[in-house]
Amino acid sequence: MRKKILYTLVWLMLTSTLALKAQQIYKYSNEFLTIGNGARALGMGASVVATTTDVYAGFWNPAGLVEIKDNLQLAFMHNEQFSGVAKHDFGAIAFKPNDKSAMALSIIRFGIDDIPNTLNLFQNGQIDYSRITNFSAVDYAFIGSYARKLKIEGLDVGGNVKIIRRIVGDMANAWGFGFDAAVRYKYKKWQTAAVLRDVTSTFNAWEYTFSESDKRVLQTTGNALPSNNLEITVPRLLAGVARKFTFYKNQISIVPEANLEFTFDGKRNTNIRSGFSSIDARLGVEAGYKDFIYFRSGFNRFQEVKEIDGTSRFTAAPSIGVGIKLTNLAIDYALADVASASGTLPFSNVISVRLSINRNNN
Repeated sequence: MRKKILYTLVWLMLTSTLALKAQQIYKYSNEFLTIGNGARALGMGASVVATTTDVYAGFWNPAGLVEIKDNLQLAFMHNEQFSGVAKHDFGAIAFKPNDKSAMALSIIRFGIDDIPNTLNLFQNGQIDYSRITNFSAVDYAFIGSYARKLKIEGLDVGGNVKIIRRIVGDMANAWGFGFDAAVRYKYKKWQTAAVLRDVTSTFNAWEYTFSESDKRVLQTTGNALPSNNLEITVPRLLAGVARKFTFYKNQISIVPEANLEFTFDGKRNTNIRSGFSSIDARLGVEAGYKDFIYFRSGFNRFQEVKEIDGTSRFTAAPSIGVGIKLTNLAIDYALADVASASGTLPFSNVISVRLSINRNNN
């Protein structure tokens, strides 16, 4: 039965990807879902699909939710990019209805507010600044997660149902829907995982509602009028492996993790790439002391960048972080390059919290 499920997931990914090759695929579709959530993860270079076993697993690897030790967990993250221009927020709740299963609901918002709309800046050939209005471009994701332990010791499976909502002022909006599937296996101190995102592809249906005056401005200035269309997000595969090392009577722990991300939407600027798939590596490490304080670091988006003079240089996006775990509260901080691998854009200060709630058994 388990083999049939695995074969079905692989078949769905391959057939949906091959079928969509004949259609127009929008590269980097729904990219706001690839930034990552949680300061622990971003501090480790987003290399966490094998080791995330708390409420944040609903985003990274839903199979990890079943390892939650608490009755209920709440999480929140805030992140600002491009010197505060873009706001990125994450909130989640996870709970265990029984010892063998877990559920979670996650909400993501990524938006840029107060964007000037200058389509009607001119009135009778003259500039009229009073005609400038503001709008927001906001992306939302609502993710429902479920995880379950299987009879094989150490083997967990999980899945996500995703609803996407994207809004660009009064001019455009889209609804999307998709699925994720995940597996996680723990053997002694080794942890492995695989997450297949957008298993059957995720489809965003865009609708444009420009006013007649806006249409005239766009046509007069030589801009093409957009038409309602379907934006397709093809599947991507994340695989990870990690191992926990302990020292000094288990008071010191070191957990290195390596992830590989396989994308199938066209050749990307990664170290391993082809017409069928591009592979990006992520590396992260977490060092902890007495399960109280943690230090983290990581690298991702390894690229070879060509300069104007024809020379090339190797780049990577670095990150560092720190976390403190109290009895029922965990606070994490990360300084991460979440926007580019070149280091030309400001790093982001990411702060996230996790609250654990347990029933009083007394």
